[in-house]
Amino acid sequence: MSTPTDLDGLIEFATTVQAGSFTAAGQKLGMTGSAVGKSVSRLEARLRTKLFHRTTRRLTLTNDGSEYFETAARVLGDLNDIEQTLASRRDTPAGLVRLEVPGVFGRRHVLPVLNALSARYEQLDFSVMFSERTADIVAEGVDLAVRIGRLDDEGNLVARRLGAQRLVICASPAYLAVNGRPANPSELLSRDCIVGWSRRSEARWLLCDASGRVMTQPVHVRHEFSDGEALVSTTLAGNGLCQLPTWLVADELADGRLETVLDDYAGAEMPIHALWPASRYLTPKVRAVIDALIQASRDSGGFG
Repeated sequence: MSTPTDLDGLIEFATTVQAGSFTAAGQKLGMTGSAVGKSVSRLEARLRTKLFHRTTRRLTLTNDGSEYFETAARVLGDLNDIEQTLASRRDTPAGLVRLEVPGVFGRRHVLPVLNALSARYEQLDFSVMFSERTADIVAEGVDLAVRIGRLDDEGNLVARRLGAQRLVICASPAYLAVNGRPANPSELLSRDCIVGWSRRSEARWLLCDASGRVMTQPVHVRHEFSDGEALVSTTLAGNGLCQLPTWLVADELADGRLETVLDDYAGAEMPIHALWPASRYLTPKVRAVIDALIQASRDSGGFG
């Protein structure tokens, strides 16, 4: 059943106008002149108007035909433009990529990658949400997300491991001078601990036992922050113990502003993944970001 948006006959009509006859249009389209004429006649029947004045010697547009051709030429031109744009994107990353990344990790590790890609590909654009919130990637139209930690089993997403962040428990020298160093993990239940925000009701830190097996240790929470830099700042201020990734506190550990504790239980890691909606076709713009993040991970030794 025909609808007002049917495009049947549109190409044949526009080509006939440009070529000057059904025969010439047929040669361009790989059809017979008779087939082109019949296609245009069906279009006229659907529109309930004549588009051509027909004589044995020539075709001329009617007033309605002239008006229709003006719109048809614009529509076909727009379609041709978008086809060329899409074709170019098959090889060259272009268009908008929507990303959701953790705040501090995203600023330190992902943003430099995006800036380099932006300089390399002039038509590649980014819309980035820096947040510790776990977005619904599919529902919110996110093209690519970076997540740290254990992944939920989501069948509508594809995950690519980028690396891992190594965790250490640390404190300021001032805090340790007053409170002493914890000798075993169980002391974390009675110490002031600074933790990252979590949906879980009980805060737990990841530790390794003597055999290297990862275990979880409940801790007593004094302060809770959703931002990594806030965690570091509060730990530097001497307000408690905090478990932090080595990439975040490397400078503070190197210059002695922070010291590690419970080193015999250190070594636990949290995986870092890139996630995107499952699809048969991964666009070049998203593929370019994934490949660049993988390379950045290799260059940094896995972000650890």
